[in-house]
Amino acid sequence: MSYAVKRGGSAVAYCALSIRCGTRDEAAYPDGRRDRSGYHSGIAHFTEHTLFKGTTRRTASSISGYLDRLGGELNAYTTKEEIVIHATVLKEDLRKAMSLLMELATSPTFPENEIDTERGVIVDEINSYKDSPYEEVYDRFEELLFEGHPLSGPILGTAASVRKITSSELLRFVREKFIPGNMAFTIVADLPEERMEGSVIRMASSFFDNAYQARTVRPSSPLPVPSVPVMPRRFDMVRNRRNHQVNCVIGGLAPSLYDEEERMAAILLSNILGGPASNSILNSVLREKNGWVYGVECSYTQYSDTGIMAVCLGCEKDNMDKCMKAVCREVEKLKDMPMSDRRLKAAKKQLLGQLAVSGDNGETQCLSMGKSLLAYGRVLSSEENRAKVEAVTAGQIQETACSIFDASRLSRLIFT
Repeated sequence: MSYAVKRGGSAVAYCALSIRCGTRDEAAYPDGRRDRSGYHSGIAHFTEHTLFKGTTRRTASSISGYLDRLGGELNAYTTKEEIVIHATVLKEDLRKAMSLLMELATSPTFPENEIDTERGVIVDEINSYKDSPYEEVYDRFEELLFEGHPLSGPILGTAASVRKITSSELLRFVREKFIPGNMAFTIVADLPEERMEGSVIRMASSFFDNAYQARTVRPSSPLPVPSVPVMPRRFDMVRNRRNHQVNCVIGGLAPSLYDEEERMAAILLSNILGGPASNSILNSVLREKNGWVYGVECSYTQYSDTGIMAVCLGCEKDNMDKCMKAVCREVEKLKDMPMSDRRLKAAKKQLLGQLAVSGDNGETQCLSMGKSLLAYGRVLSSEENRAKVEAVTAGQIQETACSIFDASRLSRLIFT
């Protein structure tokens, strides 16, 4: 298991256990089909939900109240490539939080009665997506783009698949995926780093020696090897959902986590085109200037073997054609001409400011450190990230725009 600690500056401490397994690990896809060694769709997310439902030492009620009584918080989330459990406590209670996270990961019991209860919660969560077309349309877009590949699976799974997941299947998933070589433990706290490092090593050794002493654990490389080539399909689909509004996603493949120069240019391009600031191009044109949309963004998601950049928007049906033409027009401008030095400098300044503000949050730092450890085997410093952003040229942004938004490679999905 890898680990990283960073000294914070407040009375609050943060710790996280990041596990390199997620939706893409639910099944083997040697030829695009699930084989007998695979798991039911949604098991990674189901596992994340039910880790808190009991261990060999604690009941579900004991786990839920353990940090609450200290004024702390316990949480978790699942992505296509990670499961992360994390806690926020007062710094004097950090050891208790660390111990709890490791216990949850090494000795969950998944009691049948608790599993049945949580199954209903997850099915309700899946069904609730029908009331949120803005979110559903992106998930469906990703499924279509990666059809036949492990990345195509929905994080929540399907109602049918979730109903089939059993306690024994959850135990098998944890036994096979929750291994030290796939884990990273990170801490941000106002305590001496050498003290925290020693605590992590001793505690991890204790928990994992007990959990894995009866079996051999395979080693794991810090850089995951893609299991199946990414062969995206191109599509242009309209689905009638009988909504009074239109939700649309248009996009395609983008650089992966390991395409270093290309991904930094893509991060800048995404922020310039449709980042969270009101002055991003699409926000400015579609929302602020014309009021055509109730939401628009350009998202860039990075995976170990590929990435996705997509423009997502929601609008009234009468505005759909105007929005599509405006998006195409603004993208073509970025493809046709390099940005001026002044505009590029301002874009870099804005992105670096956003990263600094986000990174000032201890929880954000802790979670980011875990992702960096799993992906690169080390934590990238803020100075390194700044240098990478500053090194991006106007020509690289233009090349990235031409590559990602090549009309012959773009796909589109519309919910009406």
